[in-house]
Amino acid sequence: MKKRRILIIAGEASGDLQAASLIKALKTINPHIEVFGIGGRKMKEAGARILYDIVELAVVGFIEVVKSLGVFRRIFKRLLMLLETKRPDAVILVDYPGFNLRFAKYAKEKNIPVIYYISPQVWAWGEKRVEEIKKYVDKMIVIFGFEETLYQKAGIKANFVGHPLLDIVRSEWKKEETIKHLHLNHHSIRIALLPGSRKKEIERHLPIMLKSCELIQKKIPNAEFILSRRKELEGVIYNNIIASSKIKPHSMENRPYEIMEISDLVIISSGSATLETAIMQKPMVIIYKTSFITWLLAKNMIKIPDIGLVNIVAGKRIVPELIQFEANPINITRKSLEILNNKKMQLDMKNELRKVKEKLGEKGATERAAHIIQKFLL
Repeated sequence: MKKRRILIIAGEASGDLQAASLIKALKTINPHIEVFGIGGRKMKEAGARILYDIVELAVVGFIEVVKSLGVFRRIFKRLLMLLETKRPDAVILVDYPGFNLRFAKYAKEKNIPVIYYISPQVWAWGEKRVEEIKKYVDKMIVIFGFEETLYQKAGIKANFVGHPLLDIVRSEWKKEETIKHLHLNHHSIRIALLPGSRKKEIERHLPIMLKSCELIQKKIPNAEFILSRRKELEGVIYNNIIASSKIKPHSMENRPYEIMEISDLVIISSGSATLETAIMQKPMVIIYKTSFITWLLAKNMIKIPDIGLVNIVAGKRIVPELIQFEANPINITRKSLEILNNKKMQLDMKNELRKVKEKLGEKGATERAAHIIQKFLL
């Protein structure tokens, strides 16, 4: 089989995970494929040559991006040089639209095919990006059924392959193993804390999560709290916040599914992790805070009522969302206690989450995406 050279750009932790699975699937079909680009540890383990680690790019919000413009420019300039010197057979873009759509324009100008895997959230930000995609992207491979409809209506070639998380999300440990590992009480009410994958998210979310835990424990004395940590981030980020809290949660690194599996409720930062929680069928409360200016700008630009992916896929609000000023310990505690103290609410929520999981399609999304890409490259 002919050797192919592919440039992949994934600028966030979730993109690194999905791109790594895609690389493995592509290499299974064609072992001669050479992959290089922007990613993280998982892409590197899958066999990609990483030019820049995504930790450098893990910023969110308008202000944060502006502060990092120098880094972005340097990376962008090097990638443009690689379009000339390495001349990839295709560019695969994974989400990360602010960077990737701009790069797509230059790749297209050099007649290098552009494939987009994991679509930008054009349904949230309006139709301007749909027009950009129509100009610069040759093939869209999407993970939500409603995205395929949206793009096809706009005259863009799109294939719905299902959501790759369906193949990834599962606990590798038995419940008993996790409970024993964390030294938990078998009869406690367990609450998982997932503050996010970026440093800024953790700094904004974890303090209010821990304050909420204090309030919850006053109402539920046998409550226990488990923090999901990211190994890629320095432990001091978490430790400094925990040191100033009365709550000292149990914690595990890079084992979110094991933590979810043993939990009665998940308090979680908005993002793809809400879909992971939905697949695990666990009741949740979604929170999100960003800088005031970022929130103000986003508030005027976002075109949909909910920001939690689980609610977007459901087509209605099935789990609580507490955004910006609403994301405070009193509100988080109130919503958490409503769920924990109401068995019917828990069952109803789990039923809605099951429907969301069904909407995500069938397992095997990554393999289907890899075959579409291989066929495209022939």
